[in-house]
Amino acid sequence: MPDPEARQPPPVLADFGAGRLGWGMLRYPPFDPPEYVDWQADPAEVERFGRRLEENRARRSVISSLEPQAFLDLYAGLVRNRVHDTELKRWVRRGVISKAWLGTGEEAVTIGAVHALDRARDVVAPMIRNAGACHEMGMPLVDLFAGYLGTRDGPNGGRDLHVGSLEHGVIQPISHVGDMVPVMTGVALAFRVRAEARVALTWVGDGSTKTSTVHEGLNLAAVERVPAVFVIQNNQVALGTRLEQHHAGDFGEWPRMYGVAGERVDGNNVLDVLAATRIAADRARSGAGPTLVVAETFRMGGHATHDEAEARRTFPAELFRAWGRRDPIGLYEEWLVGRGVPRERLESIEREVTREVGEAAERALEGRDERMPNGASAEFEGISAGIRQPGMARRLA
Repeated sequence: MPDPEARQPPPVLADFGAGRLGWGMLRYPPFDPPEYVDWQADPAEVERFGRRLEENRARRSVISSLEPQAFLDLYAGLVRNRVHDTELKRWVRRGVISKAWLGTGEEAVTIGAVHALDRARDVVAPMIRNAGACHEMGMPLVDLFAGYLGTRDGPNGGRDLHVGSLEHGVIQPISHVGDMVPVMTGVALAFRVRAEARVALTWVGDGSTKTSTVHEGLNLAAVERVPAVFVIQNNQVALGTRLEQHHAGDFGEWPRMYGVAGERVDGNNVLDVLAATRIAADRARSGAGPTLVVAETFRMGGHATHDEAEARRTFPAELFRAWGRRDPIGLYEEWLVGRGVPRERLESIEREVTREVGEAAERALEGRDERMPNGASAEFEGISAGIRQPGMARRLA
């Protein structure tokens, strides 16, 4: 076996103390949660990961039907999501951007769901914490970085950091959390009316389930039996409010409450998420209506990079340690290795993905000052222009 110490960190992040304990994904002490820096596989958690995949016959069938390359693509997607977020955090530390919204520890909910879809025809509407959905649907990584920089060549034209691309089946979200539920219900309704075998999927945080639009959208989706999948991404906190402070009852009861199919998944088990979402998408495509997927996971950082210290005060340290043992990438690595995938193959994938992300970040940074939009081009035609629209000033007077 090659000497683990002989492996060098990818050049993009090499100067930030990347290292490992034995084998597994490289860890970055300045950026990773402390629980991930010295991560080692807990045998009980590894066993739990595998056991989960055996408990449901339908999901087990989905997993057994996957081609070998699909498992590696799934690993690449998880790593791409993590390294993308690491690069954003690096930008924050360097002063390139002021803050970033990350999905650290929640990658499996995003990547597993997207890989369950037919990405050539289905559509998604990610939350800002689901940035991994954008690149896994085919959006170039450089576009995601350009969105954060606000340059005019970004997919948002420099307007804000919520990005999307209809060409790639990604509907741009907005800051009003929960509002994409009725939007995607409408998209799915259009699919049904036009007799298109397509599925619309969106994610909802546990906090945004308290908004009226979520309930209105879910009810309409249920009544109209639209081909949609709604993922409740329960990361145990709404900005800085713990779940028990804003929620009563069990999300697992919500499907029955709305009269729709339901799937409950381990949100840190990417294969469990993929299998349940594939079943939900097939159900929707067959005309059987929407599914509510409830994913239990945990936010390993702050609401954004600016309030990570507050997040550590919000929850007891033992909760971070418990969820830290369940790193979705580390556990999936162990599962793959346990089924014969050489660790060297996973390392090769990680190197390639890290190079890909690093090059995209550098391209986005090159000449960014010359690519900033002017004030007029940063407006939405017919909306932001406001009183400059003909007749608008008179109507507002």
